Amino acid sequence: MEKRMKGFRKRFFPHLYVNNLTEIPLGTLREIGIKGLLLDLDNTLVGWNRYDLPHEVCLWIQRAKQMGFAIAIVSNALADRVQYFSQALDVPGISKAQKPRRSALRSAMTQMNLSCHEVAVIGDQVFTDIWGGNRLGIYTILVHPITPREFFLTRLGRMLERIILRRFSRD
Repeated sequence: MEKRMKGFRKRFFPHLYVNNLTEIPLGTLREIGIKGLLLDLDNTLVGWNRYDLPHEVCLWIQRAKQMGFAIAIVSNALADRVQYFSQALDVPGISKAQKPRRSALRSAMTQMNLSCHEVAVIGDQVFTDIWGGNRLGIYTILVHPITPREFFLTRLGRMLERIILRRFSRD
């Protein structure tokens, strides 16, 4: 049972869980060797299906860039949406990433010229962002979703996520 639990933890538990993007300690990430940030889009940077980018998110990304972090958006969203925010934030973006598949995360790391140990994946979903990052041995950060409004299938996954997050908060 203990071995199965370790496998479960390795797959689905983030290294860090915060309320929102702006709570992520950039200085601490630098201290542990993180040089690049792979950011999810919907409900991580901006509300699902919204186009109004929060000012505090823009400031946080600007600060991260000033600190020398390489940044890329890696999202399962469609190309037009990712391109819009990629241009608005002046960062590269990968759309239709099919997370938790690893190919888009690898592609972003290659573009940044960084290894798995030098990047962090930041997102709001356990079964896409966290699982995808953990499959590659990447440092993973889970943020609380910006809004409860989201895609129908995502809402179904949230029911299972709640069970996992309860377990995470106990351990």
